[in-house]
Amino acid sequence: MTDGSAARTLSIQNLTVAVEGKTILHGVSLELKKGEVHVLMGPNGSGKSTLAYALMGHPRYKVERGRAIFRGKDILKLAPDERARLGLFLSFQQPVAVPGLATIDFLRSAHTARFGGNLDKPTPLFVIKREAAAEMAKLAMPEEFLLRALNEGFSGGERKKSEVLQMAVLRPELVILDETDTGLDVSALKVVAKRVQAEIGPGVGALVITHFPRILKYLKPTKVHVMVAGRVVKSGGPSLAQLIEQRG
Repeated sequence: MTDGSAARTLSIQNLTVAVEGKTILHGVSLELKKGEVHVLMGPNGSGKSTLAYALMGHPRYKVERGRAIFRGKDILKLAPDERARLGLFLSFQQPVAVPGLATIDFLRSAHTARFGGNLDKPTPLFVIKREAAAEMAKLAMPEEFLLRALNEGFSGGERKKSEVLQMAVLRPELVILDETDTGLDVSALKVVAKRVQAEIGPGVGALVITHFPRILKYLKPTKVHVMVAGRVVKSGGPSLAQLIEQRG
């Protein structure tokens, strides 16, 4: 990547995506640089989550045309696990429960895959405990949380905190948050948003998907985009989100 493009975390170019034969995204293009927070807003059904799932490689979402360049590679040609190893992280709108899999074991497996290890030589458990403990203290999560089955019986707030914990341990280069604010009360929203903001630095970019401007009270967006019917119809600075909140 040359001519200034090395600073880009993600370059989405004319992305068109279909679900079950119906085109949902129509030629979406975005440029997101390291250290930037881009917020994608729009009504339900506008295609926001489709963009997130297409970027992570969900098999239900078929890319009809376009590219998504991340770290010099078109990630649309890579398997989902390869995208994750490159440093992509998606926080799901509705995280799935995995009975029988302890949260700490999930973190260990994901960390091993992310940083080039293998099942025969996984990341040492003490490393996971050390890194998780530091973040859990900031999220006001008890130590025994690591022993609970992943997302099983978790409250909405616990599920979202669990994903922020995963993000901190896996240290991605691009974070995609799909309506992380959904189902959170004001207190939990403040904690989660502030921890997300803290994880974003010079080497990390974030795409935050939401239709509630309230999360922007705690995040500092670089740019705001509005999606309607699968197209980005307007882009601007943080003031655009304020305008949307005022006018709807």
